[in-house]
Amino acid sequence: MQAREAVVAMGSLLEELARRQAEARRRIEELGRQLAEVQARLEAEEEGLSRLLIASEVVEDILGGQGRLAADPVLGSEDAGSADAGQDGQDGKTEAVRRGVVTVPAWREDLGPSVLPRAYRDVLEVLADAGRAMRAGKISAALGRGESAAAVEGLRGKLRRLVERGWLAQDEPGLFALTEPVARQIAR
Repeated sequence: MQAREAVVAMGSLLEELARRQAEARRRIEELGRQLAEVQARLEAEEEGLSRLLIASEVVEDILGGQGRLAADPVLGSEDAGSADAGQDGQDGKTEAVRRGVVTVPAWREDLGPSVLPRAYRDVLEVLADAGRAMRAGKISAALGRGESAAAVEGLRGKLRRLVERGWLAQDEPGLFALTEPVARQIAR
């Protein structure tokens, strides 16, 4: 009788473990979905801010630097009128970079990877080292983030942004590679 009770208890224990595993998987999937939604919202906000910064720069160029606002809400009013507030002297980066705004400019021949935020440069380095196109999961693993759904979805937004801005190519869905000009630039 005691052996039968042990078998029943073992079966119940295994069923409980299976139930808990299923629940943990469900929670992980839900968190991955939520992370993807937040990532998409973050990308939209970053894109909107980037456009506003570009519009500000264009207006400043048109007005010949005379159109600076009296009080810049990010820099503070004491910095708004300074003569060098528009440039920080590093590879042509503008005050948007000094402000801590994550911007990914469109690739141009005169821009090197050094203008990109560190996380984006790391992606380019992984692809340059690989010398071939890679999937987001493999890039995430090479960056040390692992291949979990949450890590890959977070990275996928960065990869799409690099494709949109001409730093990466996506010839096949889900397969990311350096564009030829960027690969040549990195090889130098």
